[in-house]
Amino acid sequence: MTETYARTATSPWRNWAGTVTARPARTVSPASVDELAEALRRASEDGLRVKPVGTGHSFTATAATDGLLIRPDLLTGIREIDRKAMTVTVEAGTPLKRLNAALAREGLSLTNMGDIMEQTVAGATSTGTHGTGRDSASISAQIRALELVTADGTVLRCSETENAEVFAVARIGLGALGVITAITFAVEPVFLLTAREEPMSFDQVTTEFDQLVAENEHFEFYWFPHTGNCNTKRNNRSAGPAAPPGKVSGWIEDELLSNGVFQVACALGRAVPATIPSIARISSRALSARTYTDIPYKVFTSPRRVRFVEMEYALPREAAVEALREVRAMVDRSPLRISFPVEVRTAPADDIALSTASGRESAYIAVHLYRGTPHQAYFTAVERIMTAHGGRPHWGKINTRDAAYLSGVYPRFGEFTAVRDRLDPDRLFGNDYLRRVLGD
Repeated sequence: MTETYARTATSPWRNWAGTVTARPARTVSPASVDELAEALRRASEDGLRVKPVGTGHSFTATAATDGLLIRPDLLTGIREIDRKAMTVTVEAGTPLKRLNAALAREGLSLTNMGDIMEQTVAGATSTGTHGTGRDSASISAQIRALELVTADGTVLRCSETENAEVFAVARIGLGALGVITAITFAVEPVFLLTAREEPMSFDQVTTEFDQLVAENEHFEFYWFPHTGNCNTKRNNRSAGPAAPPGKVSGWIEDELLSNGVFQVACALGRAVPATIPSIARISSRALSARTYTDIPYKVFTSPRRVRFVEMEYALPREAAVEALREVRAMVDRSPLRISFPVEVRTAPADDIALSTASGRESAYIAVHLYRGTPHQAYFTAVERIMTAHGGRPHWGKINTRDAAYLSGVYPRFGEFTAVRDRLDPDRLFGNDYLRRVLGD
């Protein structure tokens, strides 16, 4: 352990978007639960705060620390597949892309996914990563059990039948309750999804939003600011056969247009903001309608190579269209120039204390800007609209909310903080971000 600390003592850490930088006093990559527990005990003795970190895809300082940074690089792989219970138990540092590929080889799949799969399973679930779904909820809602090392080095196993009060809050724990070392997910036999992508006008998609959500297992759309254009995506289970995008056409859509050309367009827009409306009109018409069928993770996820900053709010689903129209009106009457599309997704209500969909059917409105573009004016204006509708900010995306606000929009907020007080009374896992959003 001492050699590990010495080797990494001065290594800075940055998140994917470059919005957060931290210089921990020391860093460790434990290879076992016992090594992790020992690292926590040492940190506590030395008066160091502790934060686990994943791949840095959060835009907030959730994982930042000047104390001990826990890297999960060696805590990876599948522990067990239980075909009778239809679960998989996986080490916390396993990237979602490796889990998805391993499950596919076993003829299995998660039920739902977000739109990227670079994150570790613990990082993704701890911040409430989600996709879109009429009936299927976030990745965290698919957890059936988890293993957590608490501040005093105790290894706590949690499920609906074991330490149930911890399980009720720890599936989205923000790294505030301990360090997750393993997660058990529900899985199902691998299936096929047919994706239908097509352009649609803003007026049509907002008018038909409820119908589109009701008729499709997974529906989402992107609105291009400064235009009346949207791109929609509907994913539904299919009997097959598999018909993935062609190699050439798939590369043109997913790499050349969605990443390469878009990168150039964003860079031009950042340098010359006056060009953005024209670029938006061209971009919104560049992607053509297409239909393809493949296994779930290849349909749910897409490569995201253009780096950006993001803010996302979950609203009561019935408020989504009104809020989006307010965002459009705000952009139209402002001098803002917005180069990134606005993403809209949905989720059913779930029973996790700090889930953005806790206790209510939800819709998500996510706004983005190209990395390096000043975002405060845009995000502040959007946030004002979202909070007027009782919005809940995504825990891993830029927001300015504090515990006073969040305790008002999460009915079970006090349940979470009570478990935190019990498991980490001395705030070993605390940092400035958690102090703001959870209180001290």
